[in-house]
Amino acid sequence: MNLLIFAIAPIFIVIFYIYLKDKYEKEPKRLLLYNFLLGAIVSILITIIMYYGFNIFLPITDQTSVLQQFIKAFFVVGFTEELSKYLIVLYYSQTHNEFDEPFDGIVYAVMVSMGFAATENIFYVLEGGITTAFLRALTAVPAHATFGVLMGYFMGKAKFSKNKIILNLAGLLLAILFHGTYDFFLFIDFIPGVWIGAFISLFIGVLLSRKAIKSHQLNSNFKV
Repeated sequence: MNLLIFAIAPIFIVIFYIYLKDKYEKEPKRLLLYNFLLGAIVSILITIIMYYGFNIFLPITDQTSVLQQFIKAFFVVGFTEELSKYLIVLYYSQTHNEFDEPFDGIVYAVMVSMGFAATENIFYVLEGGITTAFLRALTAVPAHATFGVLMGYFMGKAKFSKNKIILNLAGLLLAILFHGTYDFFLFIDFIPGVWIGAFISLFIGVLLSRKAIKSHQLNSNFKV
């Protein structure tokens, strides 16, 4: 029970933070819950199916190959996980009437991302214990949050733009880029010291996420 609490606590800290940042027009809690559950269940299922396909058609056989780890980080993990979140935001969240300002893109993308991260975190923490819970609270969970913010920033802009397709895809590609970069440096841990690149990419992602949040706050349709 304690491990379960440690697994989900950082998830809800992120959710609470984003909820507070939505200053001018709070989203319905019911809708936030639906997005979270879709991320926790549907997004995970989509990812598992896509992983299965990649294992058949693009198997990763050499764990010490930089090229294969690059493919795994960007195409197998980054692409599949972010696409699974993106599809939910695109076809469920973005079509909702409650999605009525650009900041909502960040809110809903983060909710879906945190749903995904919650399921993932529970499995890792139950297997790895308290040390894994602590490490992931400082790394993987904030990483998923930044991927969600960066994706949601552009999807929020897309909702109210004529260039919907381009902006939506920009959000997806940026999330994949940061997710892939973060994982790539962790996957090639057989090269001494290279793991620091993951934390540099995470740090940059956090800085960009803060700017994205502030930008949409300043340009809110409901700001008086």
